[in-house]
Amino acid sequence: MKHSLTALGLAVAMTCSLELGAADASPRDEFFWLGEINKASVVINSEQGLLDETLAPKLAAAIAQVLEQGEAPGAARPSTVITFEPLLIQAGGEEVTLLHAGRSSQDMHATYRSAMLRDKLLELAAQLHQTTGTLVALADRHAETIVPNYTNGVAAQPNSFGHYLLGHAAGLQRDAQRIREAYARIDRSPMGTTVLNGTGWPLDRQRMADYLGFSALVDNAYDASQIASMEQPVEVASIVTSIALHAGNFIEDVLTQYAQTRPWILLEEGGDNTYVSSAMPQKRNPGLLNSTRSDASTALTLAMGPVIQTHNITPGMSDPKDIGQNAAMVDSAISVLNKWNRVLQALVIDSERALEELNSDWTASQELADVLMREYGLPFRVGHHFASEVVSYARQHGIEPLDFPYAEARRIYAQSVGHDGHPTELPISEARFRATLDPAAIVRNRATTGGPQPAEMERMLAAASEDLSAQQSWISQRRAQIDQALASLDQDFARLAERASR
Repeated sequence: MKHSLTALGLAVAMTCSLELGAADASPRDEFFWLGEINKASVVINSEQGLLDETLAPKLAAAIAQVLEQGEAPGAARPSTVITFEPLLIQAGGEEVTLLHAGRSSQDMHATYRSAMLRDKLLELAAQLHQTTGTLVALADRHAETIVPNYTNGVAAQPNSFGHYLLGHAAGLQRDAQRIREAYARIDRSPMGTTVLNGTGWPLDRQRMADYLGFSALVDNAYDASQIASMEQPVEVASIVTSIALHAGNFIEDVLTQYAQTRPWILLEEGGDNTYVSSAMPQKRNPGLLNSTRSDASTALTLAMGPVIQTHNITPGMSDPKDIGQNAAMVDSAISVLNKWNRVLQALVIDSERALEELNSDWTASQELADVLMREYGLPFRVGHHFASEVVSYARQHGIEPLDFPYAEARRIYAQSVGHDGHPTELPISEARFRATLDPAAIVRNRATTGGPQPAEMERMLAAASEDLSAQQSWISQRRAQIDQALASLDQDFARLAERASR
């Protein structure tokens, strides 16, 4: 099942390339977006007749000067309208405040908060894509590795380790869906709504949105800064919560193996993966697992912040809108996914030990009941009773599944089932009885859609690969849309600013 590995590797490489490209750019902080809003305002308003065209180049030059000064090493980068505007006045005089037609710190701040949260969601999506890609590639590699799966902390049934991993990948794919859905709601421009009910100035809100890379407008002016801007961090918090829970569930499943004397799944020793005990020479503590679990708990804690801060306050209050806190919340999820990715890359699977654990217990016992019903028409509960009696006898006498005497199975069947109209003889041949208890055969012979049998694994791996490709395309398209919009604004603004020097 190696068909998907090349595509997955390419997709992950593309994600890394995107992240490196984003890291090389200037920080898109509050100062950056206030600059973009001012640049768009002078271009749009001068062309729409809301600003004297002869004055526009001078104001554009003032904006350019402030932005250039802000790029200098160690320079101040004001993050609010009331601290940014004095720099504009200093550079261009009080006439520069003509840019403030129909604007307020309410809609300007709401706009840069949406823009910055939008960027953070794309960062999160990129890391989620990379971690999911590693999960799916590992699932491909272990499609035929047979391991125990557990319910209620107890070994329950044999399964393909690849199938198990694809189950976790499915959870992360839903997280990717949640990101796309939240992004569509956040990718809406509040600019031009002013404070509560718009303005008497006929602002071109759509063109402003286009210049800032937004796909749509926040339609209702009251909603823009009073409702939507408060719910956005809460919705993102729900995504962070889901990712942290998915990571924690996986990590705990692996950590339980470290309580065994002979685990079948461990971390590769060395580096930051494990560390030795200061007192007990035999111990190799799973440091990476512990720190990933701790980071997941931190992410959950931070995700509770916007929910609590939004509770029982009047619309529009600033409590849940703190950019630093909300960025830290998203960063915490990125950190969890990054460490989870490292865990996946460090996993060491002992397939022989996994099979030994399966064959030392009776995780195949349900198959006895299933085969008796499916092939011989015995009611499931009757077959289940027979299988349960076999397990009880085996455990009492220390007999493992592959060593269980067929004659003893016939005796137990005759005593427990061979009455009340049921056949007195065990209908399964000895060969069929042995095959029924083979963990690999059980996995191979599953027939339902979504099972671990080879044909379904092939289908689900291909579907997961396609989903990853689509997610990569979505991330690339969203980033390109923003970059192209800002490039268009820069081009139009530059032409206006150049007129000031003529």
